[in-house]
Amino acid sequence: MHLMPRTIQIAALAFVLTGLALGQETPDSNRKIAGGGIHAPGWTGKIDPDAEKAGQTVNDANLVAEGGQLKITTGPAITYWNPKNIAQGDYTVSATFTEPKFMNLNTHPHPYGIMIAGNDLGTAQQSYLYCAAYGNGNFIVRGFGPDAFQMNGRHEPNDAVHKAAGVGQPVTQDIAMQVKGDTVSCIINGSVVKTFEKTQLVTAGKLKSTDGVYGIRFAHNTEAVVTNLKMTKP
Repeated sequence: MHLMPRTIQIAALAFVLTGLALGQETPDSNRKIAGGGIHAPGWTGKIDPDAEKAGQTVNDANLVAEGGQLKITTGPAITYWNPKNIAQGDYTVSATFTEPKFMNLNTHPHPYGIMIAGNDLGTAQQSYLYCAAYGNGNFIVRGFGPDAFQMNGRHEPNDAVHKAAGVGQPVTQDIAMQVKGDTVSCIINGSVVKTFEKTQLVTAGKLKSTDGVYGIRFAHNTEAVVTNLKMTKP
């Protein structure tokens, strides 16, 4: 029987503890939602490349338009949009996201939010940016251009982001993305949680433009209801 040297044991424990401190997660596999697909007139979507490589499709998640609401259940991580929804110049895209049962389909918090600046969507060359909230008080700003790029910490906390009272409890977030002059901001529950210069975003490997299609973004194994999705001009 070979015992692990004490120095290796200590190093391994330190690695685990560091991961916990940084909020790293053990990935859980993508679900397949029975009866899934896009059941909202005019809407379309695209799952993330890793899910596509694993053989999944948009039919493994579910989008339903019902009574002025969009009800989403994932499956693989996915971005949804209606090609008619275009924002240009200065604008704000906003919506309300309600997670009826926090972490109902997952073992750790997963985010959902607003997508803007969509160009070449549905292709291998697509580019877009999104801001999404977690029901534990964190948020993320991330995009594809066409490869994924991240603009802040995956688990960046902010007091503006609402926290669910516990697993299985409801939590609601008002999420917006605003393009104003030379800046792009993520706004959650009325507070600006992050602002970037356009030059940080519209560059090689990131966005083609801040003009483009807008929509919604959901991580894998998540369900929420979206209401009042709109674009407003100053």
